Amino acid sequence: MARNQEKAMSLLARWYAYQKDLETPEKAKRPYLATECHSLQESEKWRHQIIKEIARKVSQIQNAGLGEFRIRDLNDEINKLIREKGHWQDRIVELGGPNYHKVGPKMLDHEGKELPGNRGYKYFGAAKDLPGVRELFEEEPPKPPRQNRGDLMKDIDAYYYGYLDDDDGVLMKLEAEVEAKARHMAIEEWKLKKETGELDKELEEEERVEREEEDRRRKELETAREEGDEDTPKDLTIAPQEVPSQKDMELHLLHKKKMELILKYASEDLQRNSENAKTLMGKSLNF
Repeated sequence: MARNQEKAMSLLARWYAYQKDLETPEKAKRPYLATECHSLQESEKWRHQIIKEIARKVSQIQNAGLGEFRIRDLNDEINKLIREKGHWQDRIVELGGPNYHKVGPKMLDHEGKELPGNRGYKYFGAAKDLPGVRELFEEEPPKPPRQNRGDLMKDIDAYYYGYLDDDDGVLMKLEAEVEAKARHMAIEEWKLKKETGELDKELEEEERVEREEEDRRRKELETAREEGDEDTPKDLTIAPQEVPSQKDMELHLLHKKKMELILKYASEDLQRNSENAKTLMGKSLNF
């Protein structure tokens, strides 16, 4: 019996709601374009309606449990409503109303945060922590100050070029250790070669090479003498040449300067007469 009463009450409630919808006039729909509205009062009404929708969606987007896709959709809807609000505010100014761009509250707009270099689009609530967005809001570490050439040269000294590496004694100690190790290995190798007889063979090989080199030089000397070169010395050493003295160099330069002046200023007839006189006298003409 109770079940039938519940069904009857449900049917009565639906009929009552249907009658109420028939009595109330149909709600007006917000125009798609703000320019289609020609009444200042209606423009104010649509602006307040958009502000309420923005406030409702901003409160919803604070919930980080909605999921990434739902948060992105809400953030896009909020930005779309903010742009639409701006169109209605421009229309209100055109119809003679107040300029809400200057005097209107902007509390909801300030809750959003713009990315650097992306003016106009804002992120609200949990949208600021979305993957790929959080990294963009993180501030980059300051760049180190740029150093000029003078600052770099301040730290350059003898240590930079390695001139003082031996002063600390570390390198000399390492070199002494390596040298002692190499000397010990060389002595052990020499002892081993002496015991096995390889050392005598190496000495004989060196003596043989020296004898062959002496024979080759002797043959070259004999070949040169046979070709008729009587001035060939017994050994192939080159005799040192005489080096001119300072006085000889001064006389040579003076004679060279005189000849240059004669060629520059004397005529051809004078030069010819000088040559003839030099030939007849058998000596050089001295100016």
